Amino acid sequence: MKHIKNKIVCGALSLCAAMSLSSCGNDFLSEDPSHLYTDKLLETEEGALQMAAGLYANIRWHFGYEWAYGVTLYGCDEFTNGADLTAEPWNTYDSRLNPLDCTPALGAANKNCPGVSALWDQMYYGISTANLVLSKSGNLSDPETRNKVIGEAHFLRGYNYYRLFAQYGGVVIQTEAANSEIKKDYTRSTAEQTLNQVIADFEEAYTHLPTTKWRGNGTWTKYTAAHFLAKALLFRQSERCSDWNSAYNKTEDLNRVIALCDEVIAACPLAKDYADLYAKWTGINCANEGLSEILMCAEHNGDASTVGRFGNRTYNYFSPQFSNFSNSWVKRGAYIGEMDFQRCRPTEYAYSVFDNVNDARMWKTFKTVYGLNNIAVTKNDTLKDESGKPVLDEKGKVKIKGAYYDREKVAKDNGIELSQVPELGDQGIIFILNKKSDTRFNGEPYGTFGRGAQAHTFVNPETGKWVPNAFPLFMNGEYVLFNYGTSGKTSTSNVFCGINKTADGTRTAEKGDAHRDVIMARTGETYLVKAEAQVRLGQYQKAIETVNELRARAQWKKDEKRDYYTDGSMSFTTAAGGDADNSISSNKSNCTGLDNDGYTTSMTMGEAFKISNLNKNTYYLSTGIAKTTDASNLQIASYTNLPEEDEAILAAIGATGDYERMLNFIFNERTRELLGEWNRWEELSRAGLLIKRAKAFNPEAQNITEGKHELRPIPQTFLDMLQNPDGTNLSVEQKKAMQNPGY
Repeated sequence: MKHIKNKIVCGALSLCAAMSLSSCGNDFLSEDPSHLYTDKLLETEEGALQMAAGLYANIRWHFGYEWAYGVTLYGCDEFTNGADLTAEPWNTYDSRLNPLDCTPALGAANKNCPGVSALWDQMYYGISTANLVLSKSGNLSDPETRNKVIGEAHFLRGYNYYRLFAQYGGVVIQTEAANSEIKKDYTRSTAEQTLNQVIADFEEAYTHLPTTKWRGNGTWTKYTAAHFLAKALLFRQSERCSDWNSAYNKTEDLNRVIALCDEVIAACPLAKDYADLYAKWTGINCANEGLSEILMCAEHNGDASTVGRFGNRTYNYFSPQFSNFSNSWVKRGAYIGEMDFQRCRPTEYAYSVFDNVNDARMWKTFKTVYGLNNIAVTKNDTLKDESGKPVLDEKGKVKIKGAYYDREKVAKDNGIELSQVPELGDQGIIFILNKKSDTRFNGEPYGTFGRGAQAHTFVNPETGKWVPNAFPLFMNGEYVLFNYGTSGKTSTSNVFCGINKTADGTRTAEKGDAHRDVIMARTGETYLVKAEAQVRLGQYQKAIETVNELRARAQWKKDEKRDYYTDGSMSFTTAAGGDADNSISSNKSNCTGLDNDGYTTSMTMGEAFKISNLNKNTYYLSTGIAKTTDASNLQIASYTNLPEEDEAILAAIGATGDYERMLNFIFNERTRELLGEWNRWEELSRAGLLIKRAKAFNPEAQNITEGKHELRPIPQTFLDMLQNPDGTNLSVEQKKAMQNPGY
């Protein structure tokens, strides 16, 4: 990503507040924090482009804190909560999910619970700024500059209204610049009016934006607008709009969706390797951040002045609490690309939806092996003289040579042979992603499974070594992974196999901000938008053909090493493929190494990185197939004969008839392609699948209620600030009329 030396504007107060513009951080630009900007900046070509560039700051908010996953991934079929309950109400749909922001005083586990007002407020900040930019764009005489400014402003306004509509339904539409006016007599538009505003803005963005990433990586282009315009038109023909969308020609809308998707697919082809998108992230502004497939991202870099309020916190949310359950055999640190905040625990569905033999996406997404980076069982050794007698110090006390690895205790405690005791750099944690039908571990022929604090005897048949933490998905035809958690409750397990799409080895502090961009839209999703439009037109076999194009990338290629794994941790050192060595790689780590005599010594971060990241997965142990370098096949011949993984899911939710089966198939494929990519709740709500799939696959979401939880509550903070035109406050009845059903 190249830097553009511009000043930016990121602030405009939301509805019911005065307009205020100031400089704020966005790594898309290098800012000048000493300056304050007014609308006069929009009266020159250069100033207008500077102001429009500030619009990009608004989207980085989405990934700076707990709302990143709370409002997008919780309460669905793919993820549930781990033992950490920071955003629990968003997953369980209990009474704490209401128009009031959930604070500790109102039952939140801590002060970080995402507020229902957060998305609402932040989207209106961006809308207000976009309105200002549009109001002044007519001052620009240069057509090229004017078109870019208009296109970017319409895109952000359309995107923000899209997010508001997807979460809340009909909202307040404001398309005029506030011009410092304090207005409080807003009315709520209908869902139809709101979505039509979204479509109109995306149409304008599609018309005005250029086709090139002229600002550098992260630039919104004509194809970014085309992708979201297609999504908005698909939304209009989806189940959530069924009470009013008959007024719009279904065939015309859906054919337009297909045409827009074809345009994007032709101009922005898929990355060659699925791993290039997320796993092979080699460092700040690396080459893979410029892949043609990436249509929209929230940009980040290593410039401290561009971090903004929160920076990129997404690396915290997808890993199990390995430092807790591993019993110190695996310690965390910046040399491991993620923090173990255990927010998003994959459901049984999220694992089972994959063909674990033939679908490479599974093994390029899930992290199944952690290296043993710490000696957890040590004891002190008495220093002895040549005759074998203890050596005494000047006070007559026995001298201690040092702590050493007590291999005998490990062997005795876990019922294994001394030769099976692991060393540093062996496997410290493994997850076996097997199938329900797998009988290889019934009766535990390779030993009993368990976490580090539990005595267990599992010896990996591939290595001949005991693994301190070893967990299968299934045994005896039952899903068992979640039962290994330290809480003793299946509903709050901290043991799960996490995903790697946010890992970042360039962090210079364990809890420091990540520096990688966050992908918000890509052509992989465009294929699935097109396929869903074809399903809605009854073109089921054409939809299969579209999905097959996407699945072709997901197949193992000939000579591809199936048990190889990497993730964004690789950016920690050049030796691992990173673009530069992390500045802390020579610092001392919190792990312990062994010298040649087996005694503990301190190691560097770089050494800890090497033994923590083994570039291995459990593919062969999980599948039981013989080693192979053959290509795999994920192609589907007919919509009447779907893969067995899909058939099992369709049976679980009782899907019948071609349309219902194929619509759910598309959403299964969305999981395989887009797992954890920040839009699951909105997509399920749109298609009328949220309630059924959450109830079927998320055990913690059983409070979800039809006719209520398809929408979020309108924030009480907004309703309480509204006034009638005469300046009086809204009555209780008026506020209730503005609120969504059930809240």
